[in-house]
Amino acid sequence: MKQTLELLTQIAHGVASEFGTSCEVVIHDLTKRDLESSIVYIENGHVSNRSLGDAPSGIVLETLHKDPHLLQDRLSYLTKTDDGRILKSSTMYVRGENGVIEYIFSLNYDLTGLITMDNALKSLITTEQEADKQPRKITHNVNDLLDMLIEQSVALVGKPVALMNKDDKVTAIQYLNDAGAFLITKSGDKVSNYFGISKFTLYSYMDSSKQA
Repeated sequence: MKQTLELLTQIAHGVASEFGTSCEVVIHDLTKRDLESSIVYIENGHVSNRSLGDAPSGIVLETLHKDPHLLQDRLSYLTKTDDGRILKSSTMYVRGENGVIEYIFSLNYDLTGLITMDNALKSLITTEQEADKQPRKITHNVNDLLDMLIEQSVALVGKPVALMNKDDKVTAIQYLNDAGAFLITKSGDKVSNYFGISKFTLYSYMDSSKQA
């Protein structure tokens, strides 16, 4: 694994040098399973205002939650920073000999200045069509990430929590579960309080979503 990380670090430095300061290159280490500080290498961290030892993105949580054999690299999708800049991102999964994902190699290129330019640059900023056209927000810690996922679950249902019925809340909980939100420490307490349900009810909603 050490040799793999050294190779990824060498590639990351080369990519960042080739594409300049607008290109952020990030390596997440999943071998430690440390959600508090998954970033073990980063170049041009000013692009997303992240640094070494920062928390994971939503993509990392999804990776930990899903079957690694079913995951495929995600290329050329949009993300968004806290200050509203638009990034063109790619996420590549680096597997070990047993097929388990050990590292995530990510690229984030700041398109903000390029978006205002003419059609001659469209080939550079074109992204693959996805069901979700909204850029994903890049977070800095697991608390912010959990808040973002909760907001997304509410937006998916399309109504405030006060107006949600049981089916609505099951839908929201299923979204959070699929996104890997419950891998975050003490997330169950926060989600339960937010949706006004008990921990027992939360677990029953998670079970019912699996059976649906």
